[in-house]
Amino acid sequence: MSQETHRLRVPVSQDDWTRGRADAAVTLVEYLDYECPHCQAAYPVLEKALRAQRDKVRFVARHFPMSSSHPRALDAALAAEAAGRQSKFWQMHQRLFENPGELEREHLLRHARELGLELKQFEADMADPQLKRKIEEQKRQGLRSGVNGTPTLFLNEVRYDGPRDFEGLSAAVDSRYG
Repeated sequence: MSQETHRLRVPVSQDDWTRGRADAAVTLVEYLDYECPHCQAAYPVLEKALRAQRDKVRFVARHFPMSSSHPRALDAALAAEAAGRQSKFWQMHQRLFENPGELEREHLLRHARELGLELKQFEADMADPQLKRKIEEQKRQGLRSGVNGTPTLFLNEVRYDGPRDFEGLSAAVDSRYG
């Protein structure tokens, strides 16, 4: 595979969910699946690395539900997007990863209720075809960038295939910093 295959094909935009400074030296994009055990294992490592490097890193979450092997992944992504419409994307993102066995519809509604979301709006948003199209488009973008599984990480638009532990990620961020 050529190096070009390992580059992020679609730059970060205002349509992405981001955390951190827009002018951060390093942008970390994760293609994720909320039902993926590898993403669940990566979540606390990423969170620790992001806290430690918060002045250097902007984090971007993009959906890549692997629905054939993770049947609840799409609904979980829809729940995160629906929560985002009520300014609670990151709170739902956290709940979904910290409660991996709770991705059924009733769990998603409970998460929404506990986050203080307006439930009728949340349910309407989860059913909105526009959100499903957004998730599907992010998956297509991932495929164009060579994503074939989750989690897939890009640091400053270059795919990162190094160690997925705190030390490895921190070193990779430091090597790309300023």
